[in-house]
Amino acid sequence: FLPIQLGFAALEWLIQRIRVASGRPATQPILRQTARSNAGPLARFLVLAPFLAFVIFPFYWIITTSLKSTPQISERRSIFWPDPPVLDQYTSLLNDTPFLTWLFNSAFVAALSTLVSVALASLAAYALSRLRFRGAGMLTTLLLITYLLPGTLLFIPLYQTLTNIGVINSHTALILTYPTFLLPFATWVLMGYFRSIPVELEEAARIDGASRLYIFWKITLPLAAPAVLSVTLFAFTNAWNEFLFAFVFITSESLRTLPIGLQSLVVGDILPWGKLMAASLLTAIPVAVLYIYAQRFLADGLTVGAVKG
Repeated sequence: FLPIQLGFAALEWLIQRIRVASGRPATQPILRQTARSNAGPLARFLVLAPFLAFVIFPFYWIITTSLKSTPQISERRSIFWPDPPVLDQYTSLLNDTPFLTWLFNSAFVAALSTLVSVALASLAAYALSRLRFRGAGMLTTLLLITYLLPGTLLFIPLYQTLTNIGVINSHTALILTYPTFLLPFATWVLMGYFRSIPVELEEAARIDGASRLYIFWKITLPLAAPAVLSVTLFAFTNAWNEFLFAFVFITSESLRTLPIGLQSLVVGDILPWGKLMAASLLTAIPVAVLYIYAQRFLADGLTVGAVKG
């Protein structure tokens, strides 16, 4: 941007010299301000454009590859655009694989584990942010430490526990284990949001005879709707994309979720890129639709939770 700024500076200097030579007072450096104001958006665009391309190009590649036929992919014809676009990969995916079963399994497990996690996180966050009891600070710190622990440390104890209670190789195993990494973050965000809600609202309700549970359900929770929606989307997305626990705890083909199903499409060193791209796109659509619908609530929910937490 240096040549642009130098050009504006030279033009401004020339105008100032002409005004001085003609006996008129020199003006304020308006062109300098104009140059800065014009160069600012241009500079931001030129800086952000490579990052934007870096983020968008994988999605573009997924879409275009999923619309190519297998010969187009293997022979590397029409690299950047399918010619002609076909739906062969989607037809093969839906007809030759149990993709719809994987989709149902993922939706079922993600929905129930999200419901359990958000319900427990709401109660835990409300208790830690409103109730005064010994050890509350230690529990809050322990909650953060639990979130920072890698999930791989829980494989062996969780596997033994699930085997002992007889739920290994079932959706129940995933619904019980997913809250182990969903609860800490959800509780932390909700704690911050609950603390931002004025306590006077609850005190006024208690004077009127309302119980603690009634206050939580009718007053605090509705006011915390943006944060609840944020953690719900967070929990659902993580449960929807989870791979390691499902890969270890599920062995039956009929119980596989989408990430495990996509992995099963790869046989040895044979990579069916067309099917993989079509399956990846169909897997991402539900979560993308949810985020597009709820994006206006996400900033408020996560920002207040992060600041007040």
